[in-house]
Amino acid sequence: MFGLSQDLGIDLGTANTLVCIKGKGVVVSEPSVVAVNNDTNQIVAVGNEARDMIGRTPGNITVVRPMKDGVIADYDTTAAMMKYYMKRANEKRSSFGAKSNVVVCVPSGITKVEERAVIDATKLAGAKEAYPIAEPFAAAIGADLPVWEPTGSMVVDIGGGTTEVAVISLGGIVTAKSIRVAGNNLDEAITIYIRKKYNLMIGERTAEEIKVEVGSARGADSNVTMAIRGRNLLNGLPETITISQDEIVDALKESVEKIVHAVKTTLEKTPPELSADIMNRGIVLTGGGALLNEIDKVISDETDIPVFIADNPLECVAIGTGKSLEYIQHFRDNPNVASRTTIE
Repeated sequence: MFGLSQDLGIDLGTANTLVCIKGKGVVVSEPSVVAVNNDTNQIVAVGNEARDMIGRTPGNITVVRPMKDGVIADYDTTAAMMKYYMKRANEKRSSFGAKSNVVVCVPSGITKVEERAVIDATKLAGAKEAYPIAEPFAAAIGADLPVWEPTGSMVVDIGGGTTEVAVISLGGIVTAKSIRVAGNNLDEAITIYIRKKYNLMIGERTAEEIKVEVGSARGADSNVTMAIRGRNLLNGLPETITISQDEIVDALKESVEKIVHAVKTTLEKTPPELSADIMNRGIVLTGGGALLNEIDKVISDETDIPVFIADNPLECVAIGTGKSLEYIQHFRDNPNVASRTTIE
């Protein structure tokens, strides 16, 4: 067994990257964003600092998200970003100096080529060895579900790039579905809706604020409103409008339906014995998307199964990755048991 104090768990997400050290919990939590100087190809800023630059950079600096839909879109930038975050985490380790073994999250529907890219990027960033763990499996561990027992647990992890639905039993994924509809897709749906209805262009940070403030999976009794600013596409001038929660429900309707369909599809492919366990234990929601207002009630109504939101949905995957360091030998000996599953 490795020296656990030197091992890291990384939730390499489309929206955020979190690094966990066993015994210390999450020590780094910043956006998966990098600012690059186009003239020199040098990295100018990473994480929060880079995110603050979005929409405000001069022509020679580009702000990029090197992860797209849960997989690497820009290999070199991803490796550089991971190196930065691993260095930040290593500064907080009790045993500094030696290279870390890393357990890193990957979407359950990832291809072998995409998975290899994540492992290679992690090693390039400075890891001694790197082992993949499927995001829903890590989320289930982080939510304290009995993943190693012969009982069915169902987790729905709504992240930034993907929504991962999985049924887990005896330390492995029994059936799963991964769809590229999640938090970023919800933001984009809001942006498109407002552009079509009001001829108003808003930035991605504004779209995210709208989702957080008035976003909902279905209408509520109190139809709250929010004032937003953007650029009028007809005259090019700044403009302020007021939008209602019901409008955002309409904007998000199609995306929410796709998430619900993924849950239903996974349930249909679940063995009867495990289905009974899920009926009794319920479905657990993790990820930032779990915080979307009414999403738990919509899924519960559509499936007739109780749905619960994990205690710390934003950090569930990272916490689970950190806890999985105790079983790092399991991932060495059984690389396909919890790392990925075949997705149609």
